[in-house]
Amino acid sequence: MKVFCLGGAGRICREAILDLVQHSSFEKITVADFNEEEGHKVVKWLNDPRVDFQKVDVRNREATVQQMKGYDVVMDGTTITLNGLSTACIAEAGCHGINLNGFGEESASDKVFKKNGKTCVPGFGMTPGVTQMMAMHAANQLDEVESIRVSHGAFRPIAFSRSIAETTTYEYDPNLPDRVIYENGEFVQVPPFARPREIRLPEPYGTTVQYIIPHAETKTLAKALAHKGIKLIEVRGTWPKKNMQLVRALYEWGFLRNEKINVKGVEVGILDCISEYLFNSKEGTETELYGYSLHVEVVGMKDGKRMCHTLYHTHPASDGSVEGWEKLRAYTRNVGIPMAIATEMLAKGMVKATGVITTEEAFDPAAIFKELEKRQIFVHEEITEIGAETQAIVESMSR
Repeated sequence: MKVFCLGGAGRICREAILDLVQHSSFEKITVADFNEEEGHKVVKWLNDPRVDFQKVDVRNREATVQQMKGYDVVMDGTTITLNGLSTACIAEAGCHGINLNGFGEESASDKVFKKNGKTCVPGFGMTPGVTQMMAMHAANQLDEVESIRVSHGAFRPIAFSRSIAETTTYEYDPNLPDRVIYENGEFVQVPPFARPREIRLPEPYGTTVQYIIPHAETKTLAKALAHKGIKLIEVRGTWPKKNMQLVRALYEWGFLRNEKINVKGVEVGILDCISEYLFNSKEGTETELYGYSLHVEVVGMKDGKRMCHTLYHTHPASDGSVEGWEKLRAYTRNVGIPMAIATEMLAKGMVKATGVITTEEAFDPAAIFKELEKRQIFVHEEITEIGAETQAIVESMSR
């Protein structure tokens, strides 16, 4: 089997490639990136005869398709704004495909994937990705599902890479139409910083205030659980406290609109200036606490009883006590490893459906959790029956 790792020089994708080197049965692993210098650094770091490098520019569709041909699967670590282009190349090349973001541009290539008998799974990292697996694991135990609240804390610098800075501003763009919740059969658009809710994450993260964000889970879970009567789906997220303070200020002062300004005769977007500063500053590339924390709450009925399933995950600490998980790597490995696991499952033919499909259609939660455990990433579950007292607590947390 052969895998083409698009955007492979990125900080997250290189961790996914490391996981393929350590755990997969691929015979050829190609680091494919526009940045030659960083790409060769990754090859040298991995130090494995199966790994090579190719320079690629997904904006050159014809050349990219030719480079991808002959590979079983493309593991796509490119940014949100490139995913439509990259997915079109993957489909035309006749490969399976998977990426981290899953924001919807991929669906335009559905017919081509089906024509070629191939599968594309958009959005499989920690969130979206593992969060859907956690939600489905709980939902599969229930007769009816009332509500799902997906939450996550991504504890990383605000701009350790340009793609991460782009994700940050994307999610809080005041004009974004896809920031929605699912409520009583409809997708309802909400503004940035909508529906604040306190989420208690495991230590060292603690209690955080989280807000609605635009994520694939809202739509994919609505589709997957329509037959169980799902009424409410909310997806929230947070970053380190200082990050959230900055983004809130940028929103309130109008910077997130990225309006054009003239600086010494040069017209630039004001947010583009801020993003460039953060990417090149200590403040934008460092933080006090590193890591990832998922929290998924599923409420529904089982044998006439109202139940609440709360799932969360843990991973090695970022304090240097576990080799390979130091500081930023405690974040990047959390995101990259699930994509690597799913990539091999695709290549091995473990996903039978063709076309562009959802995470819920593609993977078995138990199989994903088992592979995560091998990498010291553990999913925990707490199940409680909701009586009058518990219901009051749930309602209080929802306000």
